[in-house]
Amino acid sequence: MSSQSLADARPLVDERSEAASREFESHLRDALENPRLSRTLTSFQQGWRSARDQATGEVDFPALRSRMKQAKSAVTSDLEGYVERFRRAAEAAGAAVHFAADADTANRIILGLARERDVSLIAKSKSMVSEEIGFNHRAEDEGVRVVETDLGEWLVQIRHERPSHMVMPAVHLSRQEIGADMTATLGREISRDDISEQVHAARDEIRQAFFAAGMGITGANALIAESGTVMMVTNEGNGRLCASLPPVHVVLAGIEKLVPTFDEAMTQIRLLGRSGTAQRITSYTTFITGPTPGHEMHIVLVDNGRRVMQALPEFTEALHCIRCGACANVCPPYREVGGHAFGYIYTGAIGLVVTGFLNGLEHAAGPQSLCLSCNACETVCPVGIPLPRQILDVRGMVVDEYGMKEPKQAILSLYARPKLSNLAFKIARRMQRPVLRDQRLLRARKEPVLRGLTRWRSLPALADPPLHERIPHDLELPADEPVVANGLAGKRVAIFPGCMTDNLYPAQGEAMVKSLRALGATVVYPRGLHCCGLPALNSGDVRHGTWMARQTIKALEGCEVDYIVSGSASCVATLAQDYLHVFRGARSWLQRAQCIAEKVRDFTTLIDEVAQLPAGSLAHAEPRVIAYHDSCQGLNALGLRDEPRRILASVLGHDVRDLAESRVCCGFGGSFSFDYPEISERLMNRKLDDIDATGTLEVVTDNQGCIMQIRGGSDAQGRQFRVRHIAELLAEGIAATAALHGAAPALGEVDGAATV
Repeated sequence: MSSQSLADARPLVDERSEAASREFESHLRDALENPRLSRTLTSFQQGWRSARDQATGEVDFPALRSRMKQAKSAVTSDLEGYVERFRRAAEAAGAAVHFAADADTANRIILGLARERDVSLIAKSKSMVSEEIGFNHRAEDEGVRVVETDLGEWLVQIRHERPSHMVMPAVHLSRQEIGADMTATLGREISRDDISEQVHAARDEIRQAFFAAGMGITGANALIAESGTVMMVTNEGNGRLCASLPPVHVVLAGIEKLVPTFDEAMTQIRLLGRSGTAQRITSYTTFITGPTPGHEMHIVLVDNGRRVMQALPEFTEALHCIRCGACANVCPPYREVGGHAFGYIYTGAIGLVVTGFLNGLEHAAGPQSLCLSCNACETVCPVGIPLPRQILDVRGMVVDEYGMKEPKQAILSLYARPKLSNLAFKIARRMQRPVLRDQRLLRARKEPVLRGLTRWRSLPALADPPLHERIPHDLELPADEPVVANGLAGKRVAIFPGCMTDNLYPAQGEAMVKSLRALGATVVYPRGLHCCGLPALNSGDVRHGTWMARQTIKALEGCEVDYIVSGSASCVATLAQDYLHVFRGARSWLQRAQCIAEKVRDFTTLIDEVAQLPAGSLAHAEPRVIAYHDSCQGLNALGLRDEPRRILASVLGHDVRDLAESRVCCGFGGSFSFDYPEISERLMNRKLDDIDATGTLEVVTDNQGCIMQIRGGSDAQGRQFRVRHIAELLAEGIAATAALHGAAPALGEVDGAATV
């Protein structure tokens, strides 16, 4: 393309981007102003999670997931071969196979078939690809009426909306809203509360379309390459009617729906129902090989960006998706704002990944920013797609294309430069002194700027001095005589406290160091540590995130130690997992990152798996009732569940209570809580209520972001929860144990609060 052509194209790109941004902001505003939406989706997510746990517990879910992933990987590694194999088999069975490179081609193929056969009415079963290509609008523009025959799709059609969920299109609607919409559409009174009456009325309205339609359109849950068979899964039976009653049956499917054989299709069935609707199996599973006698069958295979994804290693696995919608069913922001904001055509986490390829990056730019990187989606994905990582890759693409808003960009740029950021912190520490009055939490009721930031969550003050001024760098802190026999005795451990521990919660870092030394480990605090780069990487600022990753590797790789430990689960996930992706294209740095990753442990794992403290060995402090909050990175990224509870209950002797929704994020998400405070506050309030329900005022976790969120929210609301890091309780138990021998180490104070 010439420079002049590029200049002409840029205004059009900017115009599309601005239009998409306005649409996203409108959907987000509408969602936040609709209190019923959040209540409806919360009830759905809670019910689904419980039922899904039961359904997946009946089978060897990990084995099924591995088998399905292998099948999908085989297809994406030889996509053209499987497409051709399916085409030959389908045509041999009597179907006509068409190929559509993009949305416009797919629409032209289908509407061309309709014109040639004088079709004026199309009965359509659920098909997300038809939504992707905008088929209904295109058909109506050409005078062809389309009737959605899936109940949920029909409900959003009469509302002139897109589906808000891939499996349950109308999950965002209450029965009262549905009754009102049906009353207006059908011109007669429909109950606002009687769901049975609503279903029967909709069925009667839709049924006539099956018999009057000249064409039926269905999607496909799988395309079986060995036989040219279309597999279709529905709960209403409408798919079978659309496929068999109209004289022309059109199957509209993406090329990624291919599976090699019937065996893999059976595996998909066992995964799909359990993941999508928490059923063992859906009501209707249909296999169609060739047309109904006397009818036509046309299969339209759509690319529309899928081959681009297949060619990019970062995104190939997104093509493994079986469209179950489970990623939306566990997503905390989705719970608060629904699929019209958290997505475009495809909603949930997978929608944030594929939208840029299938419908344009401008439509992904706004929704992807709603992901707070809690990693819950990957834990339930039936094919193990690394959705959190892929969303961050999309975020990086968005930043590259559209830039980043100020002041975030300026802050990240400053933070990537250790000397400048340390100077900024020193200035900030001096400026905060008159306001804080020697306290450590800020509730600014009168200050213009701080008032808005601290209305719903008190903010922590910068520690003065920070941890790096309290503990000397590059000096070995010698091991003490172990208070109890354990596996850490004699080990050398480097600490990576993380920037939040260093600048906000140094007492937690000191507790970690004291605990390690008291267990017989030599501790090293490496020189040159700053930030692992997580804030930048999570914001899509790959350039500055990579800078900080290199700084961190240089600081750590010179340490002759057995382990590198951090009290931040988020930092550990960054060091041990994210760096391997960041440096995937730089072999030398990747090797250096791998060497670091092999030594990195989070504090909880180090104590549980390496120290292996005997039960009751440190149970000498006063036993208390404690609520444990699972951080998202600890639980979902590092897989920590039993380990912290074992330390707190078995080793330290406390009564540990679980939160009702222990797997749901507290809403911090780093800069997410500043970008989307309304959503963050809602999630925080749910977490505070769950803590309150345990009947204790003491909360323990393993991540500083969660501590900032829960402690700040508790303080702002006057709930007075005592929020602590697990290292502080371990240090407390060690001190009590050492006191039995007359040598208890001193511990730091718990953070206080002040009202300004």
